[in-house]
Amino acid sequence: MGALAASPWTVWGIAAVATAGVIFRPFFWPEFIWAIAGALLLLVLGLLSPSEALTGVAKGTDVYLFLIGMMLLSELARQEGLFDWLAAKAAGHAKGSATRLFSLVFAVGTIVTVFLSNDATAVVLTPAVAAVVKAAKARSPLPYLFICAFIANAASFVLPISNPANLVIYGSHMPPLLKWLPTYALPSALSIAATYAVLRWSQRASLREPVATGIGVPALTVCGKLAGVGIAATAVVLLTCSAFSLQLGLPTFLAGLATMLLVLTRSEQGPLTVVTHVSWGVLPLVAGLFVLVEALEKTGVTDDLGAVLRGLEHWSANGAAWVSGVALAIGCNLVNNLPAGLVAGRVVEIARVSEHVRSAILIGVDLGPNLSVTGSLATILWLTALRREGLRVGAWAFLKLGVLVMPPALALAILGVFAFG
Repeated sequence: MGALAASPWTVWGIAAVATAGVIFRPFFWPEFIWAIAGALLLLVLGLLSPSEALTGVAKGTDVYLFLIGMMLLSELARQEGLFDWLAAKAAGHAKGSATRLFSLVFAVGTIVTVFLSNDATAVVLTPAVAAVVKAAKARSPLPYLFICAFIANAASFVLPISNPANLVIYGSHMPPLLKWLPTYALPSALSIAATYAVLRWSQRASLREPVATGIGVPALTVCGKLAGVGIAATAVVLLTCSAFSLQLGLPTFLAGLATMLLVLTRSEQGPLTVVTHVSWGVLPLVAGLFVLVEALEKTGVTDDLGAVLRGLEHWSANGAAWVSGVALAIGCNLVNNLPAGLVAGRVVEIARVSEHVRSAILIGVDLGPNLSVTGSLATILWLTALRREGLRVGAWAFLKLGVLVMPPALALAILGVFAFG
């Protein structure tokens, strides 16, 4: 504890280098290696004790369980042909129009994000959209796949379950659903509309190209149907948990596990086939980030930020909302919104801010990550899904698009917070 107090800049330096490794992936090493390396370095240098590191890891238990459940559902749906069937259906409804296909994918992405969370959009929807554009013979698949990344964050505050970060910001003080909806309905609508308009405008050249028609729809097997039922049932479970302010991790894990067991009773695939295709590297990445946040909190940064936020609100409540929302939106792209959300949740608790300020902070944490590839866990999951499809999106290419898409959506969403007083 004394070492931490004496060396706060060392902790911040290690966290910054580890985050940079996650962002830029030197030597093309996976993201989780850099997060784990940063956490281990803190232990080796005595800046964090083993018990404190374990405390940090344990704080992510709900997130790990949530991700495991979602990844199991995604892999089952992929292996049993549900994505291929949905792809052919969607391509058929597009009727040869790239713009119609774009709008259809955007609508589906919005629904998945709202009812299954932004991480589910990255994990579950991305391979489905990849199958859609392949079936439709789209010359440029990226405009449709970009939707999965951007809508995952733009629609992630419609409901409490739409983003695990929402649960972090509010903690044990999560408002009931009937209070949440009036607060975030307009900001969410503005965020989604702005994201759609800018994304469609920016991709207009590619959307002039026709897509294939007359695509044959493969038969959906019994196992494919069971995987679809499992995903739908999971959405119902998450909504129910949200209504009763319950944590989402364990129910999602159990839903994914139950779906896997049900599907495998009828499938030719074995459990090892499913398990070996899951992107397990996401879990140590998240664990490493939680350890880094634990170390940062030991430096006293949350207390300092809480004092700053109190001072800002005393100066101007509206000003505090704008400054904190925009600052967090940018900050999430420097450290990822998972650790940023954890720190912000603690700062909000310390500062005891008004609902307007808290709402702006939540919007900054949820929507700000649309600026860069490492802004949110959902976008990192999206990149992982793209790699499995043999596609690559560089940090600079994403940033050039994010600079267009994120700022207007953020400004309109924060304005929406003040619309009803």
